[in-house]
Amino acid sequence: MQKIEFYQKAFREYLEAFATKKEPKSLYEPINYILMLGGKRLRPVLTLMTADIFEGNYQKAMDAALSVEVFHNFSLVHDDIMDDAPLRRGKETVHEKWDVNTGILSGDAMLIMAYQLFENYEPKTFQSLAKLFSRTALEVCEGQQYDVDFEVRDDVTIEEYLKMIEYKTAVLVAAAMKMGAIVAGATEANRDLIYGFGKNLGIAFQLQDDYLDAFGDEATFGKQIGGDIIENKKTFLYLKALEFSNDDDKLQLEHLYGISPSDSRQKIETVKHLFVSSGSAEATQMAIKTYTDKAFSVLDTLSISDDNKLMLRKFGEQLMNRNV
Repeated sequence: MQKIEFYQKAFREYLEAFATKKEPKSLYEPINYILMLGGKRLRPVLTLMTADIFEGNYQKAMDAALSVEVFHNFSLVHDDIMDDAPLRRGKETVHEKWDVNTGILSGDAMLIMAYQLFENYEPKTFQSLAKLFSRTALEVCEGQQYDVDFEVRDDVTIEEYLKMIEYKTAVLVAAAMKMGAIVAGATEANRDLIYGFGKNLGIAFQLQDDYLDAFGDEATFGKQIGGDIIENKKTFLYLKALEFSNDDDKLQLEHLYGISPSDSRQKIETVKHLFVSSGSAEATQMAIKTYTDKAFSVLDTLSISDDNKLMLRKFGEQLMNRNV
């Protein structure tokens, strides 16, 4: 197992070769644009890393990793259209740079391209990858719909929220790792275990993202602190604050989230104070640790070397100790 930077560099080179110019330009140019916008490439790196962990060759997992990355970016293009988002990674979103119809069609093409990449594997591996991909893709869509539904609901529960982030975020992290295991020829037991590791780490990652959105360092977080508060998103922090608050604080919090989205520094600071005073901030940090520990507990049962177990643990710890 190599360092993260090794896999990132290898994948970036493979991605650059994939993003070649094709016709019609108006279809493929937006695809290349979103794929080359950057990012940590966390999911494809996990695919390559997992292939190595199970004594496979990370290079053989490149097409599976690329499929994960293409699908992830397809979902971002369509999510940005649904959210009418102007920026993605500090640059214009596809539908802003071109138009909504281009965003829809280019996104559709990316989904098909993601499936096509599995054709580079022998039939048995292709079948396993495609079956996992189909289930995961549908779950991501279900998670996105839950997220949309929650915007107009006032009765969202913690359990429902955790299910939403599991489907919208964590299952793709889990699938990315399981794909690496499939390509490497790992046993069914190990494939399922590494999926569980990835899913729990993915939930912890999203909960930490929620936390950093309110309490992170704006200089390193890469986006405005309090964005979820501005948009009245019912995150784990918000739901826990409602659960823990006294009647007066609960009414104040509900009132602040009833105001139309606006960039109000006073609103952000008041809500953050309620998150802390209610105990919600602490409860969120505890939940992050709980899911991280669940992920780490899987390591003891995996049939891999102790060195690889240690590397996976260190990777998880780095992910959970991030400021961005």
